[in-house]
Amino acid sequence: MGIEKMDQVTQTILLVDDNDADVGLIRRFLSKGPDAPKLMVARDGEEGLEILQHKPPFRGMPRPDLVVLDLDLPRKTGREVLAEIRADPELQSIPVVVFTTCDSPQILNSAYQLKADRCMTKPGDLDEYARVVRAIEEFWSDVAKSEPHTGQVM
Repeated sequence: MGIEKMDQVTQTILLVDDNDADVGLIRRFLSKGPDAPKLMVARDGEEGLEILQHKPPFRGMPRPDLVVLDLDLPRKTGREVLAEIRADPELQSIPVVVFTTCDSPQILNSAYQLKADRCMTKPGDLDEYARVVRAIEEFWSDVAKSEPHTGQVM
């Protein structure tokens, strides 16, 4: 598929976050309409990896185009999930945005050391939250225009 057709491809975002309020806000602030991204949600790190690796019951689901990953997750931390994504040749090309409440430079740097594509701190203000969600979509749009997109179901 050529780059000129990229805008017609519906992106799929995998949000790995156990906080219902954050999931609701991201759903609220994501673009709407026919070209809006499809949002899949995993409530913990293990479920996120199961979705990415197409383990039952997630076989046949589309491969996410973008992973938005919280660091503080049950069952498997966001750092562990990120490390597994980057170690897996089938998954390592998927862009990962770490979206966390933590603003510690050490923790954010550790995410970058694990090869997160972008780290963003969850804001407390609704207007700022909306702006950050739009920034995540813009980040994906920039990545999609610069990298080939296969749209394959794995």
